This record gives sequence, structure tokens and C-alpha cells, in this order.
Amino acid sequence: MTTSPLVSASDLAAQLGAANLLIVDCRFDLADPARGEREYAQAHVPGATYADLDRDLSDLSKAGLGRHPLPDAATFSATLARWGWAPQTRVVAYDDAGGALAAARLWWMLRLVGARNVAVLDGGWGAWKRAGLPLEAKTTPRAATAVAVEFAKSEIVYTGELRALRERDEVLVLDARGAPRFRGEVEPIDPVAGHIPGARNRPVTENLAADGRFKPAAGLRAELLAAIGAHAPGTVVHSCGSGVSACQNLLAFEAAGLHGSRVYAPSWSGWTADPANPIARG
Repeated sequence: MTTSPLVSASDLAAQLGAANLLIVDCRFDLADPARGEREYAQAHVPGATYADLDRDLSDLSKAGLGRHPLPDAATFSATLARWGWAPQTRVVAYDDAGGALAAARLWWMLRLVGARNVAVLDGGWGAWKRAGLPLEAKTTPRAATAVAVEFAKSEIVYTGELRALRERDEVLVLDARGAPRFRGEVEPIDPVAGHIPGARNRPVTENLAADGRFKPAAGLRAELLAAIGAHAPGTVVHSCGSGVSACQNLLAFEAAGLHGSRVYAPSWSGWTADPANPIARG
């Protein structure tokens, strides 16, 4: 495994069975939240455990923080303990949406608790299957561990900080949603259409090549630099609908060698929870 935030299907296949490797299947469907776990039960990468976006990577009981609020550190610690994670564990996450639902979300959360040997399977479930690599349906739980982690709060942007940064013109919000949603022409999920004033649009689909893998780093870097213009990567705050697919844009930045950007965790669903926050369309 390397320090890259992406790992190829062939490289992961070569690591199967390693005692210090934790593979996490993060497949999820917003329209059918149970589908990911059903499909995991039918077939998954050998040895993988399953992470449910709603149950394991979010706390849906929190109000006003978007549709997928981060869980408390103690809750996430319990999840990691159940998976048998330890600080030295190597983690590879995958999904079937280019990392956007929700492999990149887990990657980001692990980075927030200090894990660095964590990657997303480039091309996800589709790349693994196209390569004809092994599959299994059985689940073999790992031995539980004792885990107590804390989130690096400075790496998470919430609405109060975003308001302040916008007032001082010290931030560029980069919105990961599709262009029609960003422009406010359609809104299939959240009750209000539009975007945060001043934001720019970088749909997550633009980070991927036709085969579902991330574009080569050099080309991706050029595209992302063009998207942010004169803004430094460290002033970029990623947003989306609920703080999930924004993590894929952060992943793309890191894969392209553009470090220091952050995620606005509540994202559009959290921004519009306060009617005092301005919105833009077009």
C-alpha cells in the first residue's frame, strides 16, 4: 500500500488476506438506503466489512446539521472498534459511485481522527468486477478492538465559520453537486434549490474518466486549478447536498497534490436549514 489516497484494484487484490488490512464496502443508494447492504450480502470484495452511510458514517438524530451529520467521536470510536480497527490498520474503502457514496466519506472521517494509511479503491466496485477479481458472500467479523478517537475539529467547517470566512472573503466554496442542482433549476432532495452565494460548481463526475476511475493526477490537477482560479487550495471549502459527495472532491484535490482544502460538513442541506442564510440561483 502507498500513501496515495487511491489504490488500484490489482494492488488491493495483491494485499487480500493481510492481517493488518481492513476493507470497507461503503455502497449506498440515497433512493433505496437498504440496497447497499443487500448487495454486499450477495457479493463483496473478500474480507470486506460493510459501512452503512446512515448508521455508521452519520448521526441522523442531529438537527440543523444537514442530512448526514457526522456522528460523535465516541459513536465513531465504537464503530471502528466493532470493525477491528486500530491506528496502525491499513484501510481501503470502496463504493459503486466513484467514491462519492460513501467511500470518500469514510476516507475523510478516518483522516479526521488521524489515520493516514487509508485509501479509496480507484474505480470502486465496478473496477473490481471488471478485472474479474475474487468475490465472496460470507462475512467473517474481525476481532473487536479498543478504540477512542477524536475528530480534528479544525478540519471540519460548520456554518458559523463559513459565514465568517465568507464575510472576510477568505474562502471559495466548491460545490460538488450536478450543475442543474447547483443552478437551482431542479432540487430532487432538499427543500430549497440553489447554492451558497459566491460558490463555484465542480460536479464530482468531472473527476472521473469514462471507466469510473479518477483521471490521471496531472490532468486532474490542471482542471482543479482552473476551477479554483486565483484561490489557494487551502482556502477551498467543499460542499455538496449533505456533506458526503463533497468528500470526493476533497479526495480529488489530495490525489492531485492540492492539499489543505476542507469540507463544509452540513453542506447545502445544513446551509438552508437556517432561513437567514442567503441563497443564489443561476
